[in-house]
Amino acid sequence: MADWNALLYSTFETERTRPARELLARIPLEAPGFIIDLGCGPGNSAELLAGRFPTARLLGVDSSPDMIAAARARLPAADFALADIADFRPDAAPDLLFANASLQWLPDHRALLPRLVATLAPGGVLAMQMPDNQDEPSHRLMREAAAAGPWAQKIGDASAVRTKIFSAEAYYDLLHETGCETDVWRTTYAHPLAGADAIVEWVRATGLRPFLAPLTEEEARGFVAAYRAALADAYPRRADGKILLLFPRLFIVARRK
Repeated sequence: MADWNALLYSTFETERTRPARELLARIPLEAPGFIIDLGCGPGNSAELLAGRFPTARLLGVDSSPDMIAAARARLPAADFALADIADFRPDAAPDLLFANASLQWLPDHRALLPRLVATLAPGGVLAMQMPDNQDEPSHRLMREAAAAGPWAQKIGDASAVRTKIFSAEAYYDLLHETGCETDVWRTTYAHPLAGADAIVEWVRATGLRPFLAPLTEEEARGFVAAYRAALADAYPRRADGKILLLFPRLFIVARRK
C-alpha cells in the first residue's frame, strides 16, 4: 500500500484531534517521565501531549515516512521514530502509551494489548481511541461498493480490510486479565460536513486507502463515483444544507497496577 498522505490526513485535523483531546483529559497521570505516541501521524496528538506534559520525554512512532516528516517539522523538540507498532519495542518502560486512532489497523488485539501493557512502568497507562464506525453508512457503503463493481476481485474480501474491534465489554475483560484498572466509554460525534464529497475526502486519507490501493486510476475513479452516489442517498441534507456524519469512537484508559 502507498505511504500515508500527511497533508490529506490533516484536511480534517480539527475533527481528528478532538477525540485525542478528550482521551488526554481522562489520563490519571500528573507528571509522566516517558511518553510514547503510538501512530503519531502528523504530530497533532504529540503536540497535545507535549502541551500537557512539558517535562516528559516524548517519542512519536509511526510507520509512515510522510507522517514522521510532518511530525518532526511540527514538533522539533520531540523524538520521532519510523517503526511499525506491531513489532515496536521501547528502549525503556513508558509511563504512558497513547494511541489515537491507530490500533484499529493492527490485528489480534487479544495478544497486542497485553504486550503493550507489559511494556508499561508500574502505574503506567495505556490510553487508546479507535473508530467504531464499521456499521455506519460511511463504511458499510464502502464495503458494498467494493463488492458490487468490476473491481471486486482485485479488492477481495472487503470485510477484512480493517481489524474488527472488540466490544467495550470484551476490552474491559481483556485488560482486567492483564491487571489493569480500566475506564471504557463510547462517544458518537456528529460532524457537519458540506456533502458526500467531504465524506469521500475524509475517508480517502484513512479507511478508503485499502480499497483503492489495488486498483488502477480508472478503476479507482469508478469505485469512488459509485461510493459517492451511495453516500449522497444515505446522508440527506439538514436544514442548513449540510449533512451530518455520525462517527462513533471507542475510548479506553487502562492503568497498570
